[in-house]
Amino acid sequence: MKRGLALIAAALVALAAVAGAGAKSNDTTITGAGSTFVAPLVGAWTPALGSAFGYSVQYSAVGSGAGIQAISSNQVDFGASDAPLNPAQASSCSDCLQIPWALSAVSVFYNVPGAPVHLKLEGNTISKIFLGQITNWNDAAIKALNKGANLPDLRITPVFRSDGSGTSYAFTDYLSSVNGEWKNKIGVSTQPAFPAGQGAKGSSGVAGLVSRTSGAVGYADIAYAVANHLHFAAVRNRSGKFLYPSLRRIEAAALAFKKVPSNNEMHIVDPPKSAKLAYPISTYTYVMVHQKTAHAAELRKMIFWALTQGQKPQYAAKLTFAPLSTVKTVLVAAEKTLKTVHS
Repeated sequence: MKRGLALIAAALVALAAVAGAGAKSNDTTITGAGSTFVAPLVGAWTPALGSAFGYSVQYSAVGSGAGIQAISSNQVDFGASDAPLNPAQASSCSDCLQIPWALSAVSVFYNVPGAPVHLKLEGNTISKIFLGQITNWNDAAIKALNKGANLPDLRITPVFRSDGSGTSYAFTDYLSSVNGEWKNKIGVSTQPAFPAGQGAKGSSGVAGLVSRTSGAVGYADIAYAVANHLHFAAVRNRSGKFLYPSLRRIEAAALAFKKVPSNNEMHIVDPPKSAKLAYPISTYTYVMVHQKTAHAAELRKMIFWALTQGQKPQYAAKLTFAPLSTVKTVLVAAEKTLKTVHS
């Protein structure tokens, strides 16, 4: 843990040196660390926040687990995580608030020569691949879902996140929902004990390893799959439809879960059969701040901007992040929680 925090500190120092060269003397610097899932969106927000408020936002994409560590130990002004705080984390950071601030999906992408652009997969099959039980791309289970497709006699290499990851949390939340063996043996975790395959650090690491490995399959947010020109699966939802992630399908998943608990923890994987257009591995991602913080006024402005202006298509839609206003109860809860941040 100490080594991870040291790496975050070093990354932020390096970012400060770069940002400081062009920053105005009256700029406010706000530091953050965590989710690689939301990093492309934070990167799109950063210049606009500088123009709007004169803020220099320095964000280190070190993974959700490290982001939670960083905010808990007061190394940054905000953490970012696709996984909600677990009971131990909530206890160690007793005044930490988690605020949903972005909505997207986990894609399942692959490098299989000759396979369709959107290979059809379903939860049980995906679970068995990552359990190491389905080991070849021409396995009968995969062929049955993709009649007529050219599936080679090629060994499957599952690729997973080796670091603490909110993307892994969302992915295993889904697998636990659709496969009882996965739920009992592996469960839901930011750093699950994958029984097969190879690990890589960060979403970019997983995408890079899949792109270099014939027969590989991995998972990351849809923005990384698109950016790396990877083919991603159409995953069967409960209504029986095979869907790949899109804005409309992410919104449909979110709309199936409108009730927001007091701690803002949302689970929107594997929506009910009635949500016919829902992509089944959709997820919220959170910004985490201390309720009492020296940068309270600045953080309230920054996060409110992210919840409102930052949801506009020029920032979010091009990265396949759906607007939080899709589910008004979530946006209202996020804004209500943000108002409690004080100095």
